[in-house]
Amino acid sequence: MRTEDVLAAVATGLWHWDRVTGIVTFDAEAARLLGLPAARTELTESGTRARFHAVDWVELQGVISLAVAEHTLAEARIRVVDEAGKVLRTLRARARSVDGGTPALVGTVAEVPEPHPGTSPRRGAVTGDWRRHREAFLLDAGRALAEARSTAEVLRVAAGLSMPGFEPSALAVFGTDGSRVTMIGHHGYGTEDVEALLDMPLDSSHPAAEVIRTGRAIYIPSPDDYARRFPRIWPLVKRFGRRAWAFLPLINAGQTIGAWMAGFSVPVSFTPDERSVLTTVARMLAQALGRASVHESEKELSVGLQRSMMPTLQPDIPGMSVAARYVPTGGGLQVGGDWYDMISLPDGRLALVIGDVQGHDVRAAGLMGQLRIALRAYASEGHHPDAVLSRASRFLAGINGSRPGIPEEVDPRFATCLYIEVDPATGLLVIARAGHPDPAIRMDDGTLLVRSTAGGLPLGIDPDSDYPTTRLVLEPGETMLVCTDGLIETGGHDLETGWQRLREVVEAQPTGDAADGSAFLEELADGLVRAVHGPSSHYTTGPLVDRREDDIALLLLRREPLAVPAGAAPVPTRRTVLAIAQAEPERIAEARQQVRDLMHDWPDEDQKDSAVLMVSEMVTNVLVHTDGDALLRAAISGGPGRRRLRVDVADSSDELPHRRHPGEMASSGRGLVLMELLAGAWGVEPRGEGKNIWFELYEGAEAPGTSAAAPAGLEAVT
Repeated sequence: MRTEDVLAAVATGLWHWDRVTGIVTFDAEAARLLGLPAARTELTESGTRARFHAVDWVELQGVISLAVAEHTLAEARIRVVDEAGKVLRTLRARARSVDGGTPALVGTVAEVPEPHPGTSPRRGAVTGDWRRHREAFLLDAGRALAEARSTAEVLRVAAGLSMPGFEPSALAVFGTDGSRVTMIGHHGYGTEDVEALLDMPLDSSHPAAEVIRTGRAIYIPSPDDYARRFPRIWPLVKRFGRRAWAFLPLINAGQTIGAWMAGFSVPVSFTPDERSVLTTVARMLAQALGRASVHESEKELSVGLQRSMMPTLQPDIPGMSVAARYVPTGGGLQVGGDWYDMISLPDGRLALVIGDVQGHDVRAAGLMGQLRIALRAYASEGHHPDAVLSRASRFLAGINGSRPGIPEEVDPRFATCLYIEVDPATGLLVIARAGHPDPAIRMDDGTLLVRSTAGGLPLGIDPDSDYPTTRLVLEPGETMLVCTDGLIETGGHDLETGWQRLREVVEAQPTGDAADGSAFLEELADGLVRAVHGPSSHYTTGPLVDRREDDIALLLLRREPLAVPAGAAPVPTRRTVLAIAQAEPERIAEARQQVRDLMHDWPDEDQKDSAVLMVSEMVTNVLVHTDGDALLRAAISGGPGRRRLRVDVADSSDELPHRRHPGEMASSGRGLVLMELLAGAWGVEPRGEGKNIWFELYEGAEAPGTSAAAPAGLEAVT
């Protein structure tokens, strides 16, 4: 008797699917089950699809793809429909791929009897509810695994997966390390339970090792099957009481990177639908582990680059404290072109350097490293600050290819830089600036003033640029702040509003906290970074924090306050000094702003305006009526409510000012008249070389022009 006759007798038909031509051949019985004449029939793929329910056809395609990939038997339940879409019967289709030179499937179809009324479908039947639960589960699992950024997070998500209809009671993820298989995570086992499985040879008889070697899944539906197939491992496994196991390869970008084990405390037959869910989860898990591995490698590289490029600050500066922060951008390698440095110089001096190479990529980080080394070399040779920046500019221009005979680079870069030579004994700061934001000084009473300094072009633009220097003195109790523009301009701020934001942070820091210089600076540095990024516990050169706009580099230098005699209350003093050359009349506006910032909390707005007007008049007179430069010094001293503003403008001319009586149309000659009307006290002091004009204003005075609040013994000098 022929095989076809035997199968027909039990209502089972044969079919053959040529995957190249798309022709599906049915024998007579299979054709009858599909509602066709009982004769050998050939249909196209689209013709075959028309005989089945659309949902079941999609399901069949997925099951077949899975079986082909795993070299296993495909099995699915499919509903046969007529031309009107009415369901005729339900069939069980089985198929297996064959190796005959061309991709093909052979299999059987048999009718599934309908359940009797009042009974439920037997286990393994695919229902619409099961499909909906499976789709919802896969969507949730995919979303959770896509959001996991580290291996630990991926394993935590995998441990919490609750699969529809069959929930694993134990999970394990295995990886490879050369010729070894290592368990990188597990759930449902104690630490002592997995010691023997933490590290195994790749050629061992463990199912995970076999899966990694072959790239094919292994399904073990019963303990007897496990003991038969893996007798050497079974004694280690049987004590856990599992009833079924699935080992699936973790394949990412075409490579097997590990294996995933799901253990079950109840029997599981591993139907095609169940295998489909497990395979889909394994694929998502492999992709998530691959992404996490790349992310962790980039982070490790970023941390290594950052630690190698960021210096260790010298903690034992006599009479001074220093703190620094570096916060990288959140994208890519999280290492950009911002940097800071601290260099020991001869005679106990030191240099503070902060800079920003254009860009936020690997090239910017590389140029930053080269430029930092060059600056250290020039500084260690003992060059003056202006010479250090001039040499650094020529060095960067050479790298950019702007030297004669060297072709232009495709992507030339420039860098801003602030170089400060510090004398800890005197607090003298010699500053050279190359297109970088100015430094700011926090007075001992908390007031923050941005100090204008002379400067030149950013490094690398013009190899012959000059960099004039500015000399400032950091007084006891004062703190200098230097930073890159990321701290100032992040969040849509410009220089003016950015400095105002930082000023609020600095001035909100309690002055009383400044007793411990190092602790005070650390708290202030954290507060400045929080003002830009919000709360975080990871700054400095430790773990990185996410960034969105620009890198940040920040340096704080504080000169320790003088000791106060026992029982004496410290009197805070804030001051500013500004030199204005004959060729810099535009800096008169800076002088006005410096005085206004110094008086930011002065209660009388009229006195503020009076002070700014007198400063403008005094400095302008020096530039117009003498051949020398003007030196402005302003200071506020005294306690709240009884403070005194003292402003001095010195020049090198011996000619003293004279009172004049200008007419209504005169454009000058009103300087001393304004002083007499607006100042609480004023005067002129001849000196050996030049003179000094000064005025004072007193907080709480009845009105401008009166010296009612002036200390005893002060009288106007005319």
